[in-house]
Amino acid sequence: MENEKYSQEKIDIFWGNFLGETNRDKTTKYLEVFHFELTEKWANELLNLVLIGEKKATASSLWRYEIEGERVPKLGDLSIVTDWEGVPRCVIETTAVKVIPFLDITYDICKREGEDDTLESWRVGTMHFFKEEGKELGYEFRDDMPVIFEDFEVVYQV
Repeated sequence: MENEKYSQEKIDIFWGNFLGETNRDKTTKYLEVFHFELTEKWANELLNLVLIGEKKATASSLWRYEIEGERVPKLGDLSIVTDWEGVPRCVIETTAVKVIPFLDITYDICKREGEDDTLESWRVGTMHFFKEEGKELGYEFRDDMPVIFEDFEVVYQV
């Protein structure tokens, strides 16, 4: 989810440090600044899974991108992940993107998210998330809804 809480000054400093420490071109842009999930508990827990290398993918509703008029992530995109309070903690780079109907996602796919031990637990949790997000954004979850499954790697963290 987009994070309105972050300080643009903190983000700019963090991004500048990232560019300098990784010797990237100073004109390099990031796709988005966000935190995972809809609650503080889950946002911070999922961030920690990313930072320790267990969470290497995420699933998003294609409809969210369409409703919010945002571009779907693509290979090579860089994004800043924050904690719930909006403090930038890492930069991730998108390594793969695939649009898959919700019901076609297998455990081999969703286990890369690092959150669940079974396909059923992933489906229950993810369905809950999409239903809550849908209430906020104006879409209704369906089993055949298109899910953007995005693999990523952490390329910088503090």
